[in-house]
Amino acid sequence: MRKRTGRIAAAFVAAVCVFSVVSCSDDSDSGSDSSAAPSESGTKATGAPIKVGFLNPSNGPITQPGVETGQKAAVNYINNSIGGVAGRPIEVVNCAVDVTAPESTIGCANQLVQAGVVAVIDGFDAASSAALPILQSAGIPLVGQIPFDSVTGASPENRVYFGPPQASFLIGVMQSLKQQGKNSLTLANVDVASAHQTFDRILKPLGAQLGLEVNSVYYSPTNPNYTALASTINSGNPDVGGLMTSQTDANCTKLAQSLQSVGFKNTMFMAACTEFIDTMGAQAVGAQTYSPIWLAPSKDAAPAEMQENLDTTAEYVEDEGGSGGFYAYGTFATFVDFARTLGAAAPAEITGPTVLAALKAVDGYQSWLGPVLSCGKATSPNCTTEMFVFEVTADKKTEPIGGGLIQPNPQALTMIPGAS
Repeated sequence: MRKRTGRIAAAFVAAVCVFSVVSCSDDSDSGSDSSAAPSESGTKATGAPIKVGFLNPSNGPITQPGVETGQKAAVNYINNSIGGVAGRPIEVVNCAVDVTAPESTIGCANQLVQAGVVAVIDGFDAASSAALPILQSAGIPLVGQIPFDSVTGASPENRVYFGPPQASFLIGVMQSLKQQGKNSLTLANVDVASAHQTFDRILKPLGAQLGLEVNSVYYSPTNPNYTALASTINSGNPDVGGLMTSQTDANCTKLAQSLQSVGFKNTMFMAACTEFIDTMGAQAVGAQTYSPIWLAPSKDAAPAEMQENLDTTAEYVEDEGGSGGFYAYGTFATFVDFARTLGAAAPAEITGPTVLAALKAVDGYQSWLGPVLSCGKATSPNCTTEMFVFEVTADKKTEPIGGGLIQPNPQALTMIPGAS
C-alpha cells in the first residue's frame, strides 16, 4: 500500500475537478431574505446586516436550482427564527457562477470583495479554487459543505468546510460496498480528462487494494445517451452500477430508469441524488446513495434531534417552492451551521479574519444535519471525514448502511492530499 502512495497522490492532484465538470460566471444578486417564517415566531434579527457572499451555480449549461432554494430558505430561518448571528441578520450577496467557465468564479470573487462581504459561501462550485487567491488576498474566508473542487479541498488555508472531502466518499463508498460482499463496481462519469484521471489513477488502484474491481464508462457532457450507458453497464454484470458523482439529480433519475429498462438486476448506486427515489418509488428499493448529512428520505432512521431539524429544513425549503433534494438540504445546513457556530462565539468586530478564526475554533459542535464537528485541524478537511451511505429500503425511504455515519479508512485517506 505504501509503495503506491506517491502515484495515487500525484494523480489526485492532477484530477482537479473530481466530482464534476465545472467553473463559473459573473451574474450577481444581493439582498437579504426577510419574509416571515413559515410557522413559528422565533427571534427576528435586527441591527446592521452581516454581508455574506454566495457562489451560486445558476448560470451556464449545468445549473443546480436546489442550491439557491436552500440558501433562501436558510436565510429566512436564520433571520426570522434564530435571531441571525449575535442578533444581526445575514444579507446574502448572490453571485451566479457557470460551472463550465472558471473565469466566472474569478469575476464573482472580485465582485464579492468589492461588496464588502466577511465570508463567501461555496454553493458546490467545482471551480471554487479560482476564487481563492482573490479572497485570501482580501482576508475573506471561503466556507462550504463539500469542496467540489479538489484543489480547494486539498488545503485548509483561508477556508472551512463543514462536510468531508471528496476522498471520504470515494473511499467510504468502496469500503462499504466491500463490507456488503460486493466485488465489482462499474461507474459512469462525464467524458472529460479529469474524470479519466480520477477513475483510472485513483478509483481503480484504491478499489484493487480493497479487493473491489472498479470499471468505468463515460458519457457525453452535452448529449448523454442513458439507454446506451445503461446497456454498457449491464453488459458487464457488475455487482454495483451507476454514478459516483452527478452535478444534477436528473442524471441519476434518467440512468436509474434506464438501468431498470435494460434489465439490470444488481445494486444501483446513484451518487448523492434523491429525486430518483421520489420519482421511482418502490422501484428504487435496493439502490444506494451517499451524503454528508441526513436527508428527507432517511428521516425515520435519524435520531430525534435530526428528525426535528429535518422537519424544520423541509418546512422552510417547501416555503421557497423547492424540493427536498441533497443540494437544497446541503446548502440550508451550510448556512445554518455557519450562523450557529459564528453566533456562538461572535467576535466584537465581525471581519473576514475574525470569522475565519471563530470557525476554526469550533470544537465538539453538533452540526445541523450531520456529524459532530471539530474544525481546527491543520490539514484539510477542517471539520470531519465521516459520511453516510444510504440504502433505499422502502417506497421513498432510506436507511444508513451500518446504522449511521461511516468513518473511511484513515490509512487510505492519508494516501490522498487534503483527505486527512
